[in-house]
Amino acid sequence: MKSQFLIAAPHSGSGKTTVARGLMALLTEKDYRVQPYKCGPDYIDTKFHTAVCQRPSINLDSFMADAQHIQYLYDHYSQEADVCIVEGMMGLFDGYDRDKGSSAEIAQILHLPIVLVVDARSAAYSTAALLQGFLHFRNGLQFAGIIFNKVGSARHAEMLRQVCDDLHIRCLGCIPKQYVLQQGSRYLGLDFTKESDMESLRALMDQHIDWQTLLQLTKQEQTTNDLLVHAPRSTVSSSTSYRLVVARNDEAFSFLYQENLDRYEQVVFFDPERDVPQLKTTDILYLPGGYPEKHLKALRQNDVCRQVIKSFAEQGGRVIAECGGMMYLCAKIIADDGIYPMCGVLPYSISARQEHRKLSLGYRQFVLDNMEYRGHEFHYTQFLDATTPSVVQVYDAKGDPVTTPVFRYKNVLASYTHLYQI
Repeated sequence: MKSQFLIAAPHSGSGKTTVARGLMALLTEKDYRVQPYKCGPDYIDTKFHTAVCQRPSINLDSFMADAQHIQYLYDHYSQEADVCIVEGMMGLFDGYDRDKGSSAEIAQILHLPIVLVVDARSAAYSTAALLQGFLHFRNGLQFAGIIFNKVGSARHAEMLRQVCDDLHIRCLGCIPKQYVLQQGSRYLGLDFTKESDMESLRALMDQHIDWQTLLQLTKQEQTTNDLLVHAPRSTVSSSTSYRLVVARNDEAFSFLYQENLDRYEQVVFFDPERDVPQLKTTDILYLPGGYPEKHLKALRQNDVCRQVIKSFAEQGGRVIAECGGMMYLCAKIIADDGIYPMCGVLPYSISARQEHRKLSLGYRQFVLDNMEYRGHEFHYTQFLDATTPSVVQVYDAKGDPVTTPVFRYKNVLASYTHLYQI
């Protein structure tokens, strides 16, 4: 028996990330072994989870993996955990096609009770109508309770508790308006890696959330969904004896799915800003995404590393490069402060200049050499070249064609797409 639940919200900005992170930190401090998960392809939240829980946070995504694989991941990484906390994404029912791919779908696959974090600003009993809809919109979901955020006063909290009483759902907490919870984007706001900020967050959770009741309400045996035998697309991981050499840097090359690393028997890391990789016995060189455009001077200065990588690729070495990794393989990256030569494996120029910034976002899928690839694209940089011929047509989650190119040069596979499995 272990406590396990999914933290969701009616919409983004309700505070679910802060509540999820705060509960993870609080329970870890109280000596619970907390296994974190994140719905969707997000790399940023998982890094915070991992730092707080000291266990790798695992992505659960029903576009990039089928139900069988999601159950496998959940079971595999929850071994020896006392508490499993899944942080949802966007609104509870927001998916790539209506509620397909949503947090609600993950909760249903894993039979997880849902804790709904509700932004209670400028609302009192009207919240009842909102919650009534969420609680009964889809059959098969179970709700452990409600946490109200941004509560204005003790009187406001009492009115919100009356809402829960009338709807026969447990109120698990009323978090008052606090500076720590009024930060905007997670890229701004407080640095939750600072112990002083984490201590404030833990204290806030401890004081205003009935976490003991939450753990009791969500304690259950892990069960396997009977529908999993009918999963249409199996992607369950199997380990491989390949030697995987991975570029890793706290920011420039940091967008990694833990599962991808765990599939390999031997994984070796190097930092392209400081190290020179030893590639003579390498089976796969993996250049993941990140923000190389923020580290161009350091990447340029490590000329030996760039030469070694180019030589490996030219000699037929197998390379997988995603987004920032693909940018690193190109001829040059053009920034506001100058032009920076990169590895030169791909003959393209990438612009990171402010004038060329344009958001490209969404799920991606394509078939290459009879193998289906799925992943996610998120970037602002753009190609400057007039033509960047793709070896395959790429599609979005709904099957509509997109212009994202995929490059194949010798044994190099490169794209803006962050691949789910490599």
